[in-house]
Amino acid sequence: MKEKVLYFYAVAALLLPNVGLCFTEGMGLWACVANLVFPLGLAVCLLTVFRNPGKSVWMVFPFVFLAAFQLVLLYLFGQGIISVDMFLNVVTSNSDEIRELLDNLVPAVGSVFVIYLPLLVAAVWAWHGRHTLTVLFLRRARQVGGVLVVAGTLCVEVAVRREGYCVSEQLYPVNVCYNLGLALQRGYQQLHYVEATAGYRFEARSEHPADSTEVYVLVIGETARAHNFALYGYRRDTNPRLSRQESLVAFSRVTTQSNTTHRSVPMLLTAATATDYNRLYHEKGILAAFREAGFHTVFLSNQRRNHSIIDFLGMQADEWVFLKEQKDAADTDRSDEGLVDALDSVLAQGRTKEFVVLHTYGSHFNYRERYSREWAFFTPDDRAEAVAENRSCLLNAYDNTLRFTDHLLHRIISLLQARGGLSAMLYTSDHGENIFDDDGSLFLHAGQKASRYELHVPLLVWTSDSYNELFPSEVQALQANRERQVESSVSTFHTLLQLGGVHTPVRADSLSLASGSFEERPRSYVNDRNEALPIDVEL
Repeated sequence: MKEKVLYFYAVAALLLPNVGLCFTEGMGLWACVANLVFPLGLAVCLLTVFRNPGKSVWMVFPFVFLAAFQLVLLYLFGQGIISVDMFLNVVTSNSDEIRELLDNLVPAVGSVFVIYLPLLVAAVWAWHGRHTLTVLFLRRARQVGGVLVVAGTLCVEVAVRREGYCVSEQLYPVNVCYNLGLALQRGYQQLHYVEATAGYRFEARSEHPADSTEVYVLVIGETARAHNFALYGYRRDTNPRLSRQESLVAFSRVTTQSNTTHRSVPMLLTAATATDYNRLYHEKGILAAFREAGFHTVFLSNQRRNHSIIDFLGMQADEWVFLKEQKDAADTDRSDEGLVDALDSVLAQGRTKEFVVLHTYGSHFNYRERYSREWAFFTPDDRAEAVAENRSCLLNAYDNTLRFTDHLLHRIISLLQARGGLSAMLYTSDHGENIFDDDGSLFLHAGQKASRYELHVPLLVWTSDSYNELFPSEVQALQANRERQVESSVSTFHTLLQLGGVHTPVRADSLSLASGSFEERPRSYVNDRNEALPIDVEL
């Protein structure tokens, strides 16, 4: 009797994601039936491979893990299957990020443990105790499973014809396994990126005077959404310093082309976009272009290396530093202040032409870990558990991260002003964030369907007095384009090349915000299968 209970427990546990997805994905009747009957038949059959149900449960452990993973994502995002991006996020996120996230997902993770941990423990007990199902039970289960598989297949056929059902996108766990295969393919491309781009050149040269002193800085924010910037009308004063900064242009209608770091940052650093994302795997990035043009280039990151393309793009610089790898293991400081200190050291070297990229930790969850207590301007900010009831505290902490970012950007501008000469800074974020907005349904980012809070990002450009005097047409263009529709993933690369006077056949001034010939494009984002899709959300 206990063996049968374990068997049916396992069948139910494997089918839970299918039940949830029927409610969250807006599928038609036949699609829902197909999404239940076919996987049920497979589960019924697979769990009869061994007479010992414990062995069968551990044989299907990968599907148990995927089921638990899927339920956590449904809790976080309210919809969507485990995407290619999510698989890549798992292997490219550092241990600190994972620990911080899991520490504050008690309801979701706890529920999953309550469901699946007893199943695995019971399976070990049954395996160790040599408990077996009867031959008659197994025979009947296989017969029922076979009928369900056939019936499910017929339902899939009907759903395909009547409702446009797509197995690789809608049939769980087939769709998740398909995404896993794509993730492995992308991982292979990333691991061989250096080899694939070894001979690539931009044929870049500087258009500016050879004796001019120039410094250009790209600051890549993390998880900063435009909705919470006072510069864009947010009700809280999250930009007390930048709101008074002269020669600062804030672009108000900016969207990112991905709501994940491992996609958006490479697009910021290269000419790749949503419409031609795969060129990313065959071309070098902006650091290499400036280096070819005679600039000394530096990549400073407050994130750990994870063998992603972001790392490889950063290491195309003359110098690269991953600050977290220099810290003592006991040091819990996660502030981005160290990046500005490192920039100060770089500028102190007094080189004539300098290009620096700062990759921040910004506003990444857990928000209150991104700043010291002295920067806790909005309070209370001490409740970090990821539940809608804590939204007020979470929002306070998030807004504190933006005030701290405001301070850091002001410091960077001050350093450039003190240095003198031609200089410019461009700041934008990789993507935004959900903080239980719109009836409290979504939290964090990287869901399969991006929200407006994830897509609408800040983009700021500051230029020095010397730059304004010598290149008035670029400065005028920045002002003229400030309210136009902009895609940060498209324009950052070309804008920086034009600001820095770097000429290369790859540069397209129609995509540069510093150009009078800038052209608006239909907004799009790249999904987890490298397909460009139109953005249909209002900012």
